[in-house]
Amino acid sequence: MSLGPVMLDIAGTALTEEDKTLLLSPAVGGVILFTRNFKDIDQLTQLVTDIHALRDPHLLIAVDHEGGRVQRFKEGFTLLPAMARIGELYDLHPKQAKDLAQQLGWLMAIELRSIGIDFSFAPVVDINYQQCAVIGDRSLHRKPQVVYELAHAYIKGMDDAGMAAVAKHFPGHGYVSEDSHVAIPVDERHFDRIYDKDIYPFRMLIQENIGGIMPAHVIYTNIDPHPAGFSSFWLKQVLREKLSFSGVIFSDDLDMQGASVVGDSYAKRAATALQAGCDMVLVCNNREGAKEVVDSLSDWADPVINTRLARMHGRKNITRQALHGMAKWHEVTKRIQQYTDNPTLDLNF
Repeated sequence: MSLGPVMLDIAGTALTEEDKTLLLSPAVGGVILFTRNFKDIDQLTQLVTDIHALRDPHLLIAVDHEGGRVQRFKEGFTLLPAMARIGELYDLHPKQAKDLAQQLGWLMAIELRSIGIDFSFAPVVDINYQQCAVIGDRSLHRKPQVVYELAHAYIKGMDDAGMAAVAKHFPGHGYVSEDSHVAIPVDERHFDRIYDKDIYPFRMLIQENIGGIMPAHVIYTNIDPHPAGFSSFWLKQVLREKLSFSGVIFSDDLDMQGASVVGDSYAKRAATALQAGCDMVLVCNNREGAKEVVDSLSDWADPVINTRLARMHGRKNITRQALHGMAKWHEVTKRIQQYTDNPTLDLNF
């Protein structure tokens, strides 16, 4: 069975019969996990195993696990610092910051891979204009070149652990003050300014074959009337044609307020996003909306998109026991803890 274009969530810490039936739908291709799906390491490992066992090739399993205030699993996982802390270190010691970014990317990814999770929606490569609270310290830096350098190192670490990266939120969410979870952000800048600054890290990472990109639920009114995730201009003309991106385009959550401009129908939101150029749409925290989308896409088939999605499967399988036996894991976790306790220390990363 091929991977469908819908990623959805489940309510609890184990699969229900309704969950299993829905996840077996051809339109479904992945599951995104949240804090509510986590009780402990053993439970999470079993849940991931059960989801993967449903299909062949197995459904993609993803999570938002950036560090700082966006880290879904904590007990039994290393607590990761917010990405802005890496940028602060860069201003003092650029090489140490890039080494830290690579080690954080590896650590985040290897701990998730030891559970069987395929990928995290990371890193955030939005520019920190210090005016968007929902981005804030999730951003690596205020300078596009530094964001790229640190994201490049972070993604290198992820790749070393067997995980593809998903850069977000294209073409840039850092300039607007509104939170697209609860509002419809509007960015009135012109294309050249966005292209030169906000798109720069995306452009450079695309040249290095990044696996995925997530567009923003932001309307750039002087460029296109639709939010980027529903805009063929941003996704097809800019991402695919101008930037030659060949990876997966994931929509942001269709249940967010920023997606509401498309209409109340979740099926319409999904169809609009897919027609605009998304490969996979996320429908979270709304089971009825997810069912509506899945039913509307029951006949969906696209071998090109299926091939792209298959590349997001995790690589380099490792058990939790083997991970905890690795000298590198002990070394990196120790350094991260020392850095978190005292960022001014020279830890020779």
